[in-house]
Order: sequence, then structure tokens, then C-alpha cells
Amino acid sequence: MRPKKLLGQNFLKDKTVLQKIIEAADLKPNDSVIEIGPGTGILTEELIKHAGKVIAIEKDDNLAEKIDSRFRGNDKVKIINKDILKINLPELIEQNNFENYKVVANIPYYITSPIIRLFLETRYPPRVMFLTLQKEVAERICGRPGQMSVLAVSVQYYAQPELLFYINKKAFWPIPEVDSAAVRIEARRKKPEANQEETKKFFRVVKAGFSAKRKTLLNNLSGSLCLDRKMTEKKLKKIPLSGTQRAQELSVEDWKELARIF
Repeated sequence: MRPKKLLGQNFLKDKTVLQKIIEAADLKPNDSVIEIGPGTGILTEELIKHAGKVIAIEKDDNLAEKIDSRFRGNDKVKIINKDILKINLPELIEQNNFENYKVVANIPYYITSPIIRLFLETRYPPRVMFLTLQKEVAERICGRPGQMSVLAVSVQYYAQPELLFYINKKAFWPIPEVDSAAVRIEARRKKPEANQEETKKFFRVVKAGFSAKRKTLLNNLSGSLCLDRKMTEKKLKKIPLSGTQRAQELSVEDWKELARIF
């Protein structure tokens, strides 16, 4: 079996790291778990041992067939051969009575952000996610004011992320170019779709604020939202925020206030 670079396939092989992931997930016999990209099934096997039910979603046809054959006859696991980004997630959750579930996965680096947003923005967000991510991405997600990014704000709007531990790149096969990190993401909101209009306004302001990295908050907001500069400056002082601040210096609560006043 040759890993497909196009699909970002780097399979976890280090059993010590595997056990650290399982311990961090704190799985109980009645837990329902969704795994994305099970690959060779090394993590899937441990999930089955510790959880009640597991749904493993694999895009690669060959891998899906092999892992399905490996666990055939085990009623604790269901293998689904589909692209996670094209699946009807709410329907999948409803059909399998998975409303109260966890996500545990070593996800492909190239689709990290879409996968996280998919789960946090769905009608049925997971209670918690335990993900193995590229080290740099994990650190960005867990960023604090002064080091914030659109990705950090997006995740922290819905959830509380925590960087658990780093993973050497040699723990994977083939060895990727960068190290990884395990992250815990605990959802804040039960029903994200209930506040769709509020959320839409929030992210419009966030994208405007981050529109030009080197520009000040005042310049980005007034320019991207097509607002009078003096009026924008006046609104910023209500929070209070300085127009000379930059987007990466703001917290999620600051952005919520900006969305409210703009």
C-alpha cells in the first residue's frame, strides 16, 4: 500500500503516541465517536476497544475497503467510504443516534480548517474534538491576543481549544515535513445554526478586520466595510479600542463587541 500524497496521507505508527491520544480522549464505554481518515485503522482499533460506537469516514476507496474488511462483523464500528466535506453530517448523526458524540482523528493537514468548521458549525456539534494537526496550525488555533488569526477567531468563536502535546514527525509514515500536535477542542455552543444572522455579521466584521495584515484595525474596517473613517474611529472608542491596533491583538470578545457596534 502506497500512501497518496494528493490526499495528505501520513499514517500514525507510533504506539506510544497512539496511547497518549486515547488517554487524552478519555473515552467511556457509552461514548459515540466519529473518526475522519482512519487510514490503516491503527487508531480505529483502539477507539473500538474503549468507546461504545465508532463511525470511521474514509475517502480513499482502497483504504475504506481494507479497513471495512478488517473490522467486518464488529457491530461497534461502521466504515463509510465518503469525502467528509461532502457528506450530509446532520443526517449521518441523526440516522445513527450520534447527537452526543466525540471526534477523535488524525486529520489530513490540507483540509484542517474546513473539517473543524464543518463540525463546529453543524446542527449537531461534537461535545469535544481530539485532533492531530500540523504543529503550526495547532499553535495558530490556540493563539491568544497578540497572535490571533482568522482561523483562531473562527475556532474560538465556537469552542475552547487547548494544545495538549507535540508529536515528532517520525511518529508517522511516510514522515511528513513538519511535526504535529494534539489538540483538544471543546464546543461552546449546542446549536450554532440558531444564531445564523448574528454569526454572519460576526464573521463579516472579522474578515474586514483581517483584510490587510499590515494595516491598522481602523484602516481595515473603514476600507473593507465602506465606512466613513471618522465614524469608524468614533465607534472603536466606544469599546474602547484604539484605531492603531491590529486585528491580531483582539480577543474573540473584542470581535463580538465590534460586530455589535458595526
